Amino acid sequence: MDFEKINSLAAPLCGESMRAARAKWDGVAKPLGSLGRFEEIVTRIAGIFGTPDVRIDKKGVLVLCGDNGVLARGVAMTPGEVTAIMAEFIADGRSSVCRMAEIAGADVMAVDMGMFRRVNAERLLDRRVADGTNDFTGGPAMTREQALQAISTGVELVKSRAEQGYKILATGEMGIGNTTTSSAITAVLLGLDPRDVTGRGVGLSDEGLARKISAVEKAILVNSPDKNNALDVLQKLGGFDIAGLAGVFIGGVVCRIPIVIDGFISSVSALLAAKLCSRVADFIIPSHVSAEPAGGAVLNALRLEPFITAGMRLGEGTGAVCMFPLLDMALSVYHTACTYADIEEKS
Repeated sequence: MDFEKINSLAAPLCGESMRAARAKWDGVAKPLGSLGRFEEIVTRIAGIFGTPDVRIDKKGVLVLCGDNGVLARGVAMTPGEVTAIMAEFIADGRSSVCRMAEIAGADVMAVDMGMFRRVNAERLLDRRVADGTNDFTGGPAMTREQALQAISTGVELVKSRAEQGYKILATGEMGIGNTTTSSAITAVLLGLDPRDVTGRGVGLSDEGLARKISAVEKAILVNSPDKNNALDVLQKLGGFDIAGLAGVFIGGVVCRIPIVIDGFISSVSALLAAKLCSRVADFIIPSHVSAEPAGGAVLNALRLEPFITAGMRLGEGTGAVCMFPLLDMALSVYHTACTYADIEEKS
């Protein structure tokens, strides 16, 4: 994958459309700028679409599922087979994100990027790179070729959704142990102590947290990832879910579709994507800040401010989906609220 070519071919946000969107907001009968960042985000979406007529009537959620070899180090309370079980529930429309997406008017697609075992679910898309990653405490989590394959898969997922008429996509993931891989990536890319970025996940004990931190420290020591080379960091410390999500964010640039970040794992994927393709940041929409210790730090590194602070840490794309109704409400005002011109006509 030629990241430099993607950057060179990607057009910047359309300034004319953004100016028209701002003018439209200013014409709505309300105090100027009074919907704050919602006005800003609709204006940015206008720049992405290349038109001030912003419509996001077809919304989707991509939930990428993958297993992590580091689970062998006792870094999670939940057994690895739960990834496949939850992937099946997501594919069948029974998980938390599915119930929330139904209310938000969004379609959910579950994707097997590489779990320990295969799942016989009709609606689960098979894009397996391998049967889970390697234990990164003993060497690289994946090969360079596998990392590139997973990234390319993410890009293609966005392309296929764009061809089906989707206008906005939320990111989600399912992978027991992926807060461990995300913590390791964060520690390297942001130059932070693993102890400061590694959390308890789903209720780890003190002993479990110590094992998790130790695994992150050992992975960094053993693999010596180059913090200035995002692909190297991803290959050595990441997961197939993270690599695929990085591709989804890059796909947003390629297809000019806004991509909504979910929580910690999703934002780490976005950070990797932004380091691989500089234009990625223009196409990202933040949602919430994760309760994981490094959730805020990664968003800060992306220069993004969350819209929602609710102590969420579920994953699956649940936080990202919460943005859809908020955007729908903002767009309802943008398109249909009374304007100053209406007031003048009544005067």
